[in-house]
Amino acid sequence: MTKQTKEKEELEKDIAEKEKIEEAVDVENEVAEDLSADEAGLSADEAENGEPDFEKQAQENLEGWKRTQADFENYKKMQAESQKDLLKYATQNIILQIIPVLDNFQMSTAHVPEDQKEGGWVTGIMYIQKQLETVLAENGVDEIAPKVGDNFDPVFHEAIADKACGCDHCDCEKDKEKFKNKIKTVMMKGYKIGDKVIRPARVVAE
Repeated sequence: MTKQTKEKEELEKDIAEKEKIEEAVDVENEVAEDLSADEAGLSADEAENGEPDFEKQAQENLEGWKRTQADFENYKKMQAESQKDLLKYATQNIILQIIPVLDNFQMSTAHVPEDQKEGGWVTGIMYIQKQLETVLAENGVDEIAPKVGDNFDPVFHEAIADKACGCDHCDCEKDKEKFKNKIKTVMMKGYKIGDKVIRPARVVAE
């Protein structure tokens, strides 16, 4: 082997090794670029441009904030409704305890003799009765006060007797008379809150 041939082989070998090194460096650079793009959360176009899409990120953040705000508003509405229902239940429970007391006052004052209606004790009882009626009215409670002769309505009235006759028998001729569906006697007032009846009026129907 001549000296020129040997030098040529060595030169070709050096060139081949240099090309391999350059290829390895190129591959390493490409891998580094890909990793950098992935870690930054960039799209292919962003990686190519080398700049993140701030407008897109801002829009996503805004939409997320809007969703959170809507969820919070719904939560506030649910809590408000829950508090309202709780208050309504508590108020109704107290009212149902006050009504029997008011019934007793009304029955007592309804049977006061005429010559004692101006007495001090009667005036005091009437004043307390009025206070209880005011408390109910201020809490949205309305009276159901039917009159004798009104039509019987099962929504607002509770019939505690429905016989046309007044005797203790059920086989008399009067008992066979046609039911008139009229209120004969009002035994006790009823009460409602809005459209909800909390206690129907107790009546005798005929």
